[in-house]
Amino acid sequence: MKLDIRVVVMAGGSGTRFWPLSRGSRPKQFLPIAGERSMLEETVERLLPLVPARKIFTVADAAKTRTIRRLLPGFPARNLLVEPEGRNTAPSLVLATARIHLDNPEAVVVVLPSDHLIRPADLFRRQLEAGCRAAAERGVLVTFGIPPTFPSTGYGYIKAAAKPAGRVNGFPYHEVRSFEEKPPLERARRFVRAGTYTWNSGMFIWRADVFAGKLKRHSPEYAPGWDRMLAALRKDDRRAANAAFKTMPAKSIDYALMEKASGVLVLPARFGWSDVGAWSSLLDVWPRDERGNTARGEILALDASGNLIYNPGRFTALIGVDNLIVVETGDALLVCRRDQDQRVKDVLANLKRRKKGSRLHFPLF
Repeated sequence: MKLDIRVVVMAGGSGTRFWPLSRGSRPKQFLPIAGERSMLEETVERLLPLVPARKIFTVADAAKTRTIRRLLPGFPARNLLVEPEGRNTAPSLVLATARIHLDNPEAVVVVLPSDHLIRPADLFRRQLEAGCRAAAERGVLVTFGIPPTFPSTGYGYIKAAAKPAGRVNGFPYHEVRSFEEKPPLERARRFVRAGTYTWNSGMFIWRADVFAGKLKRHSPEYAPGWDRMLAALRKDDRRAANAAFKTMPAKSIDYALMEKASGVLVLPARFGWSDVGAWSSLLDVWPRDERGNTARGEILALDASGNLIYNPGRFTALIGVDNLIVVETGDALLVCRRDQDQRVKDVLANLKRRKKGSRLHFPLF
């Protein structure tokens, strides 16, 4: 059976945990964080041996789509799908899947974030193709689960049946029992000990017609939006498509469909994966010295270990400090402990509360 694989790259994220490098106008997916090119470009490059550019779509708002057009100049304009407003991932994927459904209802739709680090690429492509075959032949929804390496409280989990339900191209797949929210630490430890839980990667696969059927069965509140979107796209009526988009509940695809649907399979990932979700994650990506320090820019570390420095083109001296993150971008400086880097988003929340033009005031105590 020949597969018609289409890929939807979700490129609308804000990347708040990478402030101050990541900003509203240049979020994480558009930055060369893991390598020399932007994470979006690396995501697309990873796919090209399996899927041609004409079958790869992006979804983002109008401003981000202009950046995508600049980063991917050879992409067909019709493949750059524009969200009229931010309403989480479910409406965006209704838009993208409906667009593909018009071309071929039996096309296999792969949904990928634009800002994940995946290696090696050839193993990822082989397992991706296996997932596509399972989705096409079995008429199911497929997701990738990442075998947990520690009891993370920052990821959602997928509980799977202990025994594989089958194999495809040599890769086992399991029936999904449940999706679990981000757990507290003790519960995360139980998940890891159980051996039947994986991290939810946010990567999904479905046939376009199967998605439509499951959406109408398990999430009927989206059915009118699907029908209106399909009709609008068929007429190439952007105004009607935008109106249909805005009528749909603002939920993630996890909440809207994946957690409700029957017939969901998970493939435990064999490839290396990181969502590069915070500055500290780069300690496993960038080269480190013998004391565990890593940097973009020249550093001198004296009695210093486990630090991450972003100060390209300039010199940084570290003396007697451990486990710090220091990020200098010219107009802002971030200094925090490694174990506090998830709180970077709190800086943005505080900045948004400031009135425009106001000055910062620091309490003495």
